[in-house]
Amino acid sequence: MKKLSTKEMVYLSFLVALNIVLSRVASIRINIGTVEGIRIGFGAFPTIFAGIMFGPLAGGIVGAIGDFLGFFINPTGFYFPPITLSAALGGIIPALILQIFFKQQNQSLWQYIIAIGIGQVITSVILTPYFLQLGFNIPFFVTLPARIIAQAINVPLYSFLTLAIKKKTDVILN
Repeated sequence: MKKLSTKEMVYLSFLVALNIVLSRVASIRINIGTVEGIRIGFGAFPTIFAGIMFGPLAGGIVGAIGDFLGFFINPTGFYFPPITLSAALGGIIPALILQIFFKQQNQSLWQYIIAIGIGQVITSVILTPYFLQLGFNIPFFVTLPARIIAQAINVPLYSFLTLAIKKKTDVILN
């Protein structure tokens, strides 16, 4: 990873704060027992955007710090580190897919949908429910239908927002 400038670190800090607000405040949270089993919202967007704009490591850092700090600001259940790993991977996977498979400068909406979709299926549909089952005994298949529906909405929306904002911010960042 290249050395981040002060300007880029400020952007990443803003994305961490946005991640916390969108995840913990501006989302619909459905408890299963005493633990949050399903969260519907846009909290993953800043993490994905950070990974695509600043690289996979930056996306992972935004996801991990946002989840870690967000838990201590607004805890649900007990802190479970594998959930933080899943949040970090949410920023790493789409960025890596775009870097490895779609190397051209101007990626299309479909390329974003594929990259973000793969990342969200791995993290939000598979890993997070699996970790919820491991840590909190929430059955994997209980949360699966809602997660699939949420990602069917979120992936195209995240992709469109990423493409639109990236076009505007490329001018600012360069």
